[in-house]
Amino acid sequence: MTALRGFTTVTFFADDLDAARSWYTSVFEIEPYFDKGGAYLEWRVGDYQHEFGVLKSAFAPHPVSGGQASGAIIYWAVDDVEAAYQRLLSLGASEHDKPTERGTGYVTASVLDPFGNILGVMRNQHYQDVLDARR
Repeated sequence: MTALRGFTTVTFFADDLDAARSWYTSVFEIEPYFDKGGAYLEWRVGDYQHEFGVLKSAFAPHPVSGGQASGAIIYWAVDDVEAAYQRLLSLGASEHDKPTERGTGYVTASVLDPFGNILGVMRNQHYQDVLDARR
C-alpha cells in the first residue's frame, strides 16, 4: 500500500461560481490560476502552494443542498486565528465555530462561506515546526 503523503487539492462547491470566484479571490488576495469555463476554479495558496478548488454545484459528485454545509473541514494554517476568523466574517462568511484553544499551540476556528462550505483556520504547532525545519 502507498503511504498517504498529505493534502493536495481541496474542493468546495458553489451554485454561483462567479460569486465564489469574487469571494475567494478576496480571501486569498490572488486570482485563480485555473478556470475551467463556468465549471471549476482553482487557486494555489499558502506556504506550499496547496490547491483549493471550487466546483459548480451542478457537477458535484454528491448532492449539495444550497446553504447547507457539506464536506470535511479543511483547516488552513494561519499565524493569528482570531484575526483570520474576523477577516472571513468581514468578507461575508458566517460563524460556524469561534476561535477555541484545543491544546498548547493549537487553536481552531471555522466559518461557513457564502456557499455553505465549512472553512477552517488553525494555529497548529506541528505545522509551524515543519515549516521552521524547512527554512
